[in-house]
Amino acid sequence: MLSSILSKSKCAECKFCCVFRRQSRWETPLFPKEAAASLSEKYKNAKFRPVGDMFTIDIDGEYKTDDPEEEAPCFFLDSETGCMLSEDEKPVDCKIWPLRIMDKGDKTVIALTPTCPEINKLPAETVRKLVENGLGKVIEEEAEKNPDMIKEYREGFPVLSELDQQII
Repeated sequence: MLSSILSKSKCAECKFCCVFRRQSRWETPLFPKEAAASLSEKYKNAKFRPVGDMFTIDIDGEYKTDDPEEEAPCFFLDSETGCMLSEDEKPVDCKIWPLRIMDKGDKTVIALTPTCPEINKLPAETVRKLVENGLGKVIEEEAEKNPDMIKEYREGFPVLSELDQQII
């Protein structure tokens, strides 16, 4: 979804969005129940845990220390080729990263994850225009279908768009 402004090759080289520090486990992607079941069959090492009506990857057992900075990769990350999931298998959270839909108390917002190295090289207005010109509506529709994908707002995440209605 963001390929119009982010280079797929640069993203594939970086893979920052596919590893999770212990303190950033809240960012692990959500999958519908059927997708989690299918992927568990296809990728025997993948583990999932429920989050509301959806499932996320369960990487807790992948950490080797108690260090909050330690990183654990997504089960679907190949260190050489990047994400092993097809476009149809890839969850919305991955397709829209580094954007996040978040609950900011009295409003639902689309915010930018400040840690993506590639998106931070672009002018903020470029990303804002992409959200305003259609991507924001796609994200809002997905969140209405799957409200569990709405994250709690975190300080430091620049708000790109406020939705007309609060979803949750």
